[in-house]
Amino acid sequence: MRAGTIALGGAVALAAAALGGRALASQAAPAAAATPVPMTAAQVDVTGCQACHGANGVSRNQHVPNLAGQQAAYLVLQLQAFKNGTRRNSSMEAVAAQLSDAEMNALAQYWGSQPAGGGMDAHAAAAGPAIPSRMAFPAGFPNDFTLYHTATTNGAVSEQYANAAAVAAARAGRPLPDGSVILVVNRPGAGAPPASYAGMEARAGWGAAVPALIRDGNWDFAVFNAQRVRNDGLNQAQCLACHHPQAANSHVFTLAELRAAATGAGH
Repeated sequence: MRAGTIALGGAVALAAAALGGRALASQAAPAAAATPVPMTAAQVDVTGCQACHGANGVSRNQHVPNLAGQQAAYLVLQLQAFKNGTRRNSSMEAVAAQLSDAEMNALAQYWGSQPAGGGMDAHAAAAGPAIPSRMAFPAGFPNDFTLYHTATTNGAVSEQYANAAAVAAARAGRPLPDGSVILVVNRPGAGAPPASYAGMEARAGWGAAVPALIRDGNWDFAVFNAQRVRNDGLNQAQCLACHHPQAANSHVFTLAELRAAATGAGH
């Protein structure tokens, strides 16, 4: 988890996955492409896209663009730009980095072949976000947690805590196991009451319901208000995508700080 006022690596900054935004100014307009041949979801894995852009490529979030009906060549250009770093967005960079040229073309052809209106969107019909949080506020906090890192940004303070399972694994140099919990307390200033909390918890089996492109082992992400009530409107797809490149660090941005605190190296 990043230092500073934590929103789980930008999880609640909903301008995350921007495939359908305007083309880069430096890119030349692609040549007109032939009408895409309709493809079915069985021919290409689109679940990672659907988590943010809607089941039928029509987004429910005004900050996340539609994919349905976009020109396939344009979508390929944007994926390539995210992959090579000429277009920046942490969520999309993490997704595009995993795609081959063939996969980019398949995804672009699929979404380009879908009706721009999207028809009936299963996500829009369902209540709640595409990937809802399952993590509950930890009952043992703060007594069963260890403060391992504090950061101050523009006067705001974030305190990062880990439970016993995470601390033990970090001390032993092992990956953080199922049962680990990281919790961040966000304060508007030093000594001020908490304004919000953000957390991540790993439980066996939780990853099974998450698309492979953004699956972070069994980690689940959540945000809570000052009264420790979970925000059930959070679509944690952005959290998952942002933390995905941190696989070598158990998907935790501050694993090095946790290990230093657990072994006493930070003192």
